[in-house]
Amino acid sequence: MAKRDYYEVLGVGKSATKDELKKAYRKIAIKYHPDKNPDNPEAEERFKEAAEAYEILNDDQKRQQYDRFGHEGMRGAGGFGGGGMSMDDIFSQFGDIFGGHNPFESFFGGGSTRRTSGRRGSNLRIKVKLTLDEIAHGTEKKIKVNRLVVAEGVSYKNCPTCGGTGQMRKVVNTMLGQMVSASTCHTCNGSGKIIDKRPPGVDSSGLLQKEEIIDIKIPGGVGDGMQLSMSGKGNHGPSGGPAGDLLILIEEKPDELLQRDGNNVVYDLHLNFVDAVLGTSVEVPTIDGKVKIKIEPGTQSGRILRLRGKGIQDINGYGAGDQLIHVNIWTPKQVSREEEALLEKLRNSPNFAPKPGKQDRSFFDRMKEFF
Repeated sequence: MAKRDYYEVLGVGKSATKDELKKAYRKIAIKYHPDKNPDNPEAEERFKEAAEAYEILNDDQKRQQYDRFGHEGMRGAGGFGGGGMSMDDIFSQFGDIFGGHNPFESFFGGGSTRRTSGRRGSNLRIKVKLTLDEIAHGTEKKIKVNRLVVAEGVSYKNCPTCGGTGQMRKVVNTMLGQMVSASTCHTCNGSGKIIDKRPPGVDSSGLLQKEEIIDIKIPGGVGDGMQLSMSGKGNHGPSGGPAGDLLILIEEKPDELLQRDGNNVVYDLHLNFVDAVLGTSVEVPTIDGKVKIKIEPGTQSGRILRLRGKGIQDINGYGAGDQLIHVNIWTPKQVSREEEALLEKLRNSPNFAPKPGKQDRSFFDRMKEFF
């Protein structure tokens, strides 16, 4: 089943501010919260759907990526956009929406018995440089990442102060009845967990830095500056909390022969004067290897030839771009006496005299047919 547009899910326009996003998400989360809709799979899916939409649109970089590439641009994205959401992730990450660390316990008057699973770990950021070939066809890479992980031998237990909820509740009797207030537990700092066992040399968080090799799969069609992410591949959370994300920033390496222009690929072809006049066949590089093209007699400098479908596949699956070949006539700076004599004979030939008003269209006119 295709995903709905994130803006449609939250019921906001594309120009919605963060405050408007927050209000829209809060309204939907309250309506479809599992504690309010027990044993209702449809309500739970709506609840997750809203959390996914808010997580993407509330992040400036992810929102820009989504606006540009749609759901395909979020493929492999971290957080909920990567498809790896859980209820615990939603509860821990968006607690501030409801004004408390455990929003659903405070908002629903303590009716929820759901416990936090520890604070979420921080994200890691890396930069990956890709060649044009890797960008065009996609690639898989192994990268080294130094991340914080739970040390071997460390175990956690529920905080005895808050009972694993991460919050301290206080009931006050008033003339209007009992009022319940909640505050972050000072023992576990809201994680709901404390260390039970730890080996010597491990700090109070139970984490240590470790180098790991991570396999990443990058889809074809990514662009320079695009950010992908892998859910759960960042630092582990303190007190056994869920891991953060690994954010992957794409950087394009310049290609010696081909240039990228959106999904199109551009190549500068240099022809000698004779080939341009008489016509010829030449080989040109493409992202899929060399191909032979025909140069018509009388080809003018500045002409643009097109190889349809020889560009880069669109990341949203809308087909591939084209390869545009810019023809440039190469003029030698030095010639031999024999060559000079031949050129002098041609200089005054009627066929070699420019004919005003009958030249090919201007460069800008030729470009209009491509855009």
